[in-house]
Amino acid sequence: MRVGAKTGKLERRGRPVPREPSAEARQEVTRSVRRADLKAVGEIRRALRELMRHRCAVDTAEVAELLITELVTNALVHTEQGAEVSASLAATRLRVEVRDFATRLPRPYVPTADDGTHGRGLVLVQTLADAWGVDADAPGRGKVVWFELDGGPA
Repeated sequence: MRVGAKTGKLERRGRPVPREPSAEARQEVTRSVRRADLKAVGEIRRALRELMRHRCAVDTAEVAELLITELVTNALVHTEQGAEVSASLAATRLRVEVRDFATRLPRPYVPTADDGTHGRGLVLVQTLADAWGVDADAPGRGKVVWFELDGGPA
């Protein structure tokens, strides 16, 4: 498992170079999650909460925790491999990406009354995120399901 807080700068020939045109620092958290390691979901939520603490509104952080939980759980339950999770915060814009290694694209599913709690993950993402999508990679590399939230000041 890898965790990193990045300042938004790259080293090139011994000198820092900004990653983005803005001078604002970009904060990032990354995790690699093993197949079926559902215990890691809580740790990912805590890392995201810490990333957003003092930078985003509380209600935005709560929505982000719910949505990252849904995407990571989907990747672990519906695929045969683990997942790569990253969350980056630039100013108050949060972007979360969950890469799994399955080629099948997810579809939002409207559950029936007897489905219990099954099938609501992507519907929640679709409803609560400011933007979301799925990027299919090269064959064998899977896909990335992502969402973005505008956080507003804390």
